[in-house]
Amino acid sequence: MKIWAHRGCSQNFPENTLTAFEKAATLWNLAGIELDIQLTKDGEMAVFHDEKVDRTTDGTGYVRDYTLSQLRTLRIAAENGRGERIPVIEEVLDMLASRMKAGLKLNIELKNSIFPYPGMEEKIVEMVHKKGLQESIVYSSFSALSLEKLKTLDDKAELGILDSKVSDCLYKLKGGCGAVALHPYWRGMDLGAERLQGYSVRAWFTGHLYPEKPTGTRLDLESLEKQGITDVFLNEPERYTE
Repeated sequence: MKIWAHRGCSQNFPENTLTAFEKAATLWNLAGIELDIQLTKDGEMAVFHDEKVDRTTDGTGYVRDYTLSQLRTLRIAAENGRGERIPVIEEVLDMLASRMKAGLKLNIELKNSIFPYPGMEEKIVEMVHKKGLQESIVYSSFSALSLEKLKTLDDKAELGILDSKVSDCLYKLKGGCGAVALHPYWRGMDLGAERLQGYSVRAWFTGHLYPEKPTGTRLDLESLEKQGITDVFLNEPERYTE
């Protein structure tokens, strides 16, 4: 089973922050790190999960209604007292570049299933290629059309299609979006493992994000493997990579 850090080490550190990614990068048995990107009002690629900033920052409203400089004034609560700020994807790529070139993967989810963010595909592909990191990237999205567009921009790009059920992921993949991997919710495994052979099946989880504390329970990775899951995006990957 391959372990990925979901929004970085997002249970013990603020999600999608440089600190959460930095902590994940120290886990040498980690397969990769997952994060999310959206476009600001002035077209910059912010690393942020929710369409609205309300849950994790001291601001309110939609990411797309803020310029980057305005987003930079928002603070994400952190135990160190100083707070964190919303990073842009270039900062993350620069910070992780050496680890990525040594084998660490980065899953960039394009958060465009609600707002399409025209031009985001071109922007991220151009930046990744400019930095020479294209072989270390997995692009994912709930939008099959977005992945189809990514494939036209980089026909060698590794694409993962997101959905709640693995059957819907497979349906989208076979529809020609260019994906080679299935990214379902871990409770959405509604097909037998025999139907999923030959695919990377990277399951995502929810809950227990920072500042929530560990429950003490541990996933039974063996049972997940039997369902056909090959990878997991976990909020507390450090518990599984020691």
